[in-house]
Amino acid sequence: MATTVPLAYQNATGIPNWLNKGDNAWQMVAATVVGLQSMPGLVILYGSIVKKKWAVNSAFMALYAFAAVLICWVTWAYKMSFGDELLPFWGKAGPALGQKFLIKQAKVPETEHKYNNGTIETEALEPFFPMATLVFFQFVFAAITMILLAGSLLGRMNIKAWMAFVPLWLTFSYTVGAYSLWGGGFLFQWGVIDFSGGYVIHLSSGIAGFTAAYWVGPRLQKDRERFPPNNVLLMLAGAGFLWLGWCGFNGGGPYSANVVSSMAVLNTNICAATSLLVWTCLDVIFFKKPSVIGAVQGMITGLVCITPGAGVVQGWAAIVMGVLSGSIPWWTMMIVHKKSALLQKVDDTLAVFHTHAVAGLLGGALTGLLAEPTLCGLFLAVKNSKGAFYGDGMQFVKQIVGATFIIGWNIVVTTIIMLAIQFFIPLRMPDDELLIGDDAVHGEEAYALWADGEKYDHTKHGSYSDERQHFKGNGVGQGAAGGLTMEL
Repeated sequence: MATTVPLAYQNATGIPNWLNKGDNAWQMVAATVVGLQSMPGLVILYGSIVKKKWAVNSAFMALYAFAAVLICWVTWAYKMSFGDELLPFWGKAGPALGQKFLIKQAKVPETEHKYNNGTIETEALEPFFPMATLVFFQFVFAAITMILLAGSLLGRMNIKAWMAFVPLWLTFSYTVGAYSLWGGGFLFQWGVIDFSGGYVIHLSSGIAGFTAAYWVGPRLQKDRERFPPNNVLLMLAGAGFLWLGWCGFNGGGPYSANVVSSMAVLNTNICAATSLLVWTCLDVIFFKKPSVIGAVQGMITGLVCITPGAGVVQGWAAIVMGVLSGSIPWWTMMIVHKKSALLQKVDDTLAVFHTHAVAGLLGGALTGLLAEPTLCGLFLAVKNSKGAFYGDGMQFVKQIVGATFIIGWNIVVTTIIMLAIQFFIPLRMPDDELLIGDDAVHGEEAYALWADGEKYDHTKHGSYSDERQHFKGNGVGQGAAGGLTMEL
C-alpha cells in the first residue's frame, strides 16, 4: 500500500527525506532558550548581583565570552568535541563552516557503541535535523560553561587576561570533557551518564573557576567584606532567564521532541523548585530571614543537580535530588566554607564551586543511584544501564570515576593555562583600578548617578551656576534647583 507524503513535506526544496520538522524546530528553540540563559540572562544576573562599581565589567566578561566561544567553536572546537577520534578523550580539530557539512543530516560519528566482541550494540547518534542545528545547539552549552566559570573571577581579573583565557580553556579543557562524555569518548563508551551537562558543564566550570580564582588572587579586602548586589530585582530577572532556559538545556538533551525530553523538562522544574524551597527554609531556620540571593542560589543548585540525570530519573527522585541539592551545597557554602582555610583563601566571587561543582558532583552521584532502567533504555547508548538502587552498583562507581577525571583534568589544564598567560599578561588588575572599578577599566559606568563617591569637578561636570541658570531658563522653579543642590 502506497504511503501518502504529508503536504508539508512535498516541497523538496530544503526538506530532505531524513528531516523531521518537529525535532528540528524543537532543537533550534531549545538552543535559543539556552542561549538566552547567557545572553541576556547571565549578563543581567552578573551585572546586577555584583557591587555597582563592577556591573559593567562583570556583564562584559559574559558578553565577550559568548561571542569569542562561537567563533572558536565553528572554527575548530566543535569537531574537537563531536568529531572523529584523535585520542580516546579528544576529537580531531577542524572547521564546521562549509555548507556541505552543515546541511547534511546531523551525526556524532564516534557515538557508535559496540559489545566487547566488536559487534554493534547501538548505532551512532543521527538526529533528524541538519548539522547546522547540532553545531549551534552545542555552541550555547560551550558558551554558558565559560560564562559560569567567569562567576568565580568577577571583580578583579584583568580583562585582557580573560580575553586570552577564553579560547585557551575552551580548546584544552571544555572540548576534552565534551568529547569524553558526549562525543563518543572513553567515558561515553564505558557508560558514564551525563544527561545534559552535570559534569561537562557544571562540575567543569565549578572546578576550573575555583582553580582560576586561586591563581588570579582575591579582590580587594573591602570588596570581599562588603559586596552587595547593585540591583536585586534585575538579578531576579536574570535568574528567571536561567530557570526557564533550563527547559531547553535539559529538554534538548535527547536531540528529539520525544517522551524523554518531556520527562527531562518536568524533572528539571520539580528539582529546581524543591531546592529553592529547601534552601530558603534553611536560611529562615538558621538566619531568621529568607534571602533573595539565597533563593537564587538554591534554584541554581537544583537546576545543576538534576542536569546529569534529568531524563533518566523518576519524578519522585527529582524531589529527592532537590532536597539534597538545597541542603548539601547550602551546608558546604554556609558551614564548611567558614571552617576551611583553602576555601577561605580562594576568592570565588559568586561561590561557583558550591553552586556548580558541589551540586554537579552531587547530581552525578545521585544519578548513579537513582537512574531508572526503563528511562535509561530510552536514552542511553549503553543498554541495560541502571542506578545502584535498581541493582547496578557499578553505575555509581562509573559516575565517581567520571567525576574524578573531569576534576583532575580541569585542575591541571586550568593551572597550566593560567601560568602561561601570566608570562605575558598580569592575571589580576592593579590595585588602583580595583579601587575605582568600571570607570578605570572600561571608561564606562553602569548608572549615570550623581554623588556616587566622586568629587565634583568643575572641568568635568561644568559649574554649578551654569546648571542653575539652565534650570531657570527651562522654567524649572527654585524648588527644582534646590533639589539639584541637595543631590549634588
